[in-house]
Amino acid sequence: MTYLRLALAFISAAIIAGVIFARLGRAKGEGRQHWRAVGLAFAALAVLTAVFDSAMIAMGLFHYDASHILGVKVGLAPIEDFSYPLAGVVALPGLWMWLTRERDREHRQSRKYLLSQALLASRPVSWINTAYPFAAAMLLTTREVTWVLVLGTFYFLIPYNLAMYGINDVFDYESDLKNPRKGGIEGALLPPRLHRPMLWLAAATNVPFLVVLALAGGPAAWMSLAVSAFAVVAYSVAGLRFKERPVLDSLTSSTHFVSPAVVGLALAGAVVTPGLLALLVGFFLWGMAAHAFGAVQDIEPDRQAGIGSIATVIGARRTVRLAVVLWLIAGLAMLATPWPGPLGAIIAVPYIVNCAPWWNVTDTTAGGTNAAWRRFIWLNYGSGFLVTLIFILQWSQAS
Repeated sequence: MTYLRLALAFISAAIIAGVIFARLGRAKGEGRQHWRAVGLAFAALAVLTAVFDSAMIAMGLFHYDASHILGVKVGLAPIEDFSYPLAGVVALPGLWMWLTRERDREHRQSRKYLLSQALLASRPVSWINTAYPFAAAMLLTTREVTWVLVLGTFYFLIPYNLAMYGINDVFDYESDLKNPRKGGIEGALLPPRLHRPMLWLAAATNVPFLVVLALAGGPAAWMSLAVSAFAVVAYSVAGLRFKERPVLDSLTSSTHFVSPAVVGLALAGAVVTPGLLALLVGFFLWGMAAHAFGAVQDIEPDRQAGIGSIATVIGARRTVRLAVVLWLIAGLAMLATPWPGPLGAIIAVPYIVNCAPWWNVTDTTAGGTNAAWRRFIWLNYGSGFLVTLIFILQWSQAS
């Protein structure tokens, strides 16, 4: 089968699914707005595809059999490569609209409703933040695609996030009721009848992966997986509630994002070097800064619910300033890594710029930082772009 036939089949299925889901999920009058957004998203993805594919092809990381492609290219990227972002950008927004649409009372009691709410609770927009560190750490160490890499990447992409955020949404229900941000991109507002099923679903989708990954590694992998799983549970569950213990809350939250990279390094048998430690320290400080800044916007609902956090204890202004300092140190830590790692210091700049305008924020105006937090979510994708370029440069130098 040629790439063109495969691409056409893929696109056709995506278009059919995307149109159906969009029609079922969108509200009246949203049609033009939806497809305009799809067009803009594809334009951005097409540019990224052209840049990344051309860079990787130029470095000889992969090639295409000329007899299986049309020969039309954008840069060095075959036109067929653009079918995959097109299929994704057509199908996935429609699927999201369908999953988050309003449902009647009878449907809310169904199993489908649980699964759709579980998907919403898992924060799909943030899946890449945990899967990428694992995949990058393991691939750069082993330089080969193995079943452990594929399995671990999938685990840290979906099941891990379902547990991390789903458990949090269950035990944060009372405070989430007072938080207008809940119920969309920043998490589900789970009705009480879904709390127990959500916890069972989180366990059922995580334990098998943890067992298999543990069996695939040695003591270092066992320890890192145990720390990772404990941090996910301890952050939210009653009796531990690390998220209500100032400073420990930011430390635990950062562990959520750094531990996948540590697990990947452990499974790959990486050798610990000063440069690698500097990289992990920088990543960990970045995670602490992200959590601290994110906690600022929730000062009011957290205090109303009696929930403590680093922001409720030291106040909005000091927390914002702490986040800026942590991001600055994280960037400086990258300067201690082997080339091209120091280029990563640039990544701290947009986060500092995004956070700095709130340098003098007060507790009463802390809710306004949500605008910067929403930008932060999308800044992660821009950072991922830069990290991937560094990743490619590192790979090409070692090849």
